[in-house]
Amino acid sequence: MALNASRKPVLDGKECDMSGWDMDNCPVRDVLDRIAGKWSTLLLEALSRQPYRFGELRRLVPDISQRMLTQTLRDLQRDGYIEREVFPTKPPSVEYRMTELGRSLFEPLSKVLRWAEANHPSVKAARVKYDESELA
Repeated sequence: MALNASRKPVLDGKECDMSGWDMDNCPVRDVLDRIAGKWSTLLLEALSRQPYRFGELRRLVPDISQRMLTQTLRDLQRDGYIEREVFPTKPPSVEYRMTELGRSLFEPLSKVLRWAEANHPSVKAARVKYDESELA
């Protein structure tokens, strides 16, 4: 979303009147709050490649706690991005995989991830420059 000359928001080339929006039920905020979490994008990126068991995901993201991994997987499952399959083994094993909805989300999300990776040095340099100017 951008602003036009009259300082009104523009979405997809059309002026957007946000005065009637219910900001407490904003679909953009609702969706982005979940997928922009610290761990969600990492887990979605991993599951975009193949299904994984819980322990495998824990090893792929070693700095995530077991509690946070469990909660993030539940949140992603609740929103329909991933599914959980329990296998009747002893002990039972669980595998997580991306759903069709998750794959449809990951297509545009992967572009943001590639952009972040390619532009991370520039972002870090901008932060340093800003922080230095704030100290002066």
